[in-house]
Amino acid sequence: VQLQAYGGGLVQAGGSLRLSCAASGRTFSSYAMGWFRQAPGKEREFVAAISWSGGGTYYADSVKGRFTISRDNAKNTVYLRMNSLKPEDTAVYYCAADTSSWYAGPPKTYDYWGQGTQVTVSS
Repeated sequence: VQLQAYGGGLVQAGGSLRLSCAASGRTFSSYAMGWFRQAPGKEREFVAAISWSGGGTYYADSVKGRFTISRDNAKNTVYLRMNSLKPEDTAVYYCAADTSSWYAGPPKTYDYWGQGTQVTVSS
C-alpha cells in the first residue's frame, strides 16, 4: 500500500483546511484508515480513524466536533476536514492504513504510512 497525503498549508486560527490521502496498491475498500499528527518536540498522536465502508468513525477528544474524517472508496482517498483550527493543531499530519482491520475503533495496528503534510495555524 502506498499513501500520499496532501492539502496542508498555512491558515489563520478559526479557519478550515481539508487534507486528502490517496492510496494505491491494495483494495482500498477492504481496510480501515487513520490520521495522525506530530507537532515539533512532541510524540505522534492519533487524530481520527474510519472504517472500511466509512460507516464508522473514531476521534481523539482534542478534535471531536471540529474535525471530520471521511472516505471515497471509488477514488481511493480518505479526507480530513478540519474546522475551527487552533494554533495547537499545528503539526505534520500523516495518513495511515490498518490493513488487518475494517473497523474504526481501537485496538488498531497501522502498517502503512504516508509521508505527511504540514499544517500551520497562526494566531
